[in-house]
Amino acid sequence: MAQEKASKLDLSIYPLPESEIVVVDSPSVLEQQIGTARRRATAVLRDAQAKVHGVVSEWIGFEHAVEQRVKAIRAPDEFLTPGLLYVGVAALTGSVIARGRFTRFVLPPAFFYFSFDHFLPKTSHNLKEYLGEVETHYFPVFAQKHATARAHTAMSIERLKSGWQSGLETAEEGVGKVVRAVEETTGLKVAEALGKSRTIADKAEVEVEHLVQDLTHNAREGKTEKKPDEAMDTATEVKRQV
Repeated sequence: MAQEKASKLDLSIYPLPESEIVVVDSPSVLEQQIGTARRRATAVLRDAQAKVHGVVSEWIGFEHAVEQRVKAIRAPDEFLTPGLLYVGVAALTGSVIARGRFTRFVLPPAFFYFSFDHFLPKTSHNLKEYLGEVETHYFPVFAQKHATARAHTAMSIERLKSGWQSGLETAEEGVGKVVRAVEETTGLKVAEALGKSRTIADKAEVEVEHLVQDLTHNAREGKTEKKPDEAMDTATEVKRQV
């Protein structure tokens, strides 16, 4: 213990080196808070900028998708400018002629639908297919019900067509029976007369047209005693008699 105390008390015969003073720049509490707030604000601005860029990119992609879809729906051989104008006029006509509350609700969409299908048939077909795809993708239950309803409607239309055709055939058959009965009773060739009467009427109409043209031409050139007005009256009277 004594030796340790003696070694601490002994001084060196050489001069001691000067101690280096180091100045440490320690920010204050206010500076630290300002730096933290700046870093947070910068991070928030960067996140907002990234979100804005993402929204703009999504909107541009949506515009391109809509443009491609419109090009796919629109038929290249149909002009939209007069067609859509006619469709709009038809829809407005439906709203004008509608009187009751129910007709005002039904007629404009009905006129729009049928006029769009009439003036732009290919575009209407493409639009129906696209709406069917959207309905099948997002609402499969409704799509199935609509498909069933369309199938039943098509069957009903076919039945009406077949019924109308069979009705015409039945009527023709009934007329044929009556004609044959008349022929058997009277001995007259009614069927042959009916067929020839139509041919004679067509030929007479052609002859009258030629006669009218000749009368008018002669009256204008002075080759007949009648005046042009009298010749036109005569031609009209001949056409009425035929």
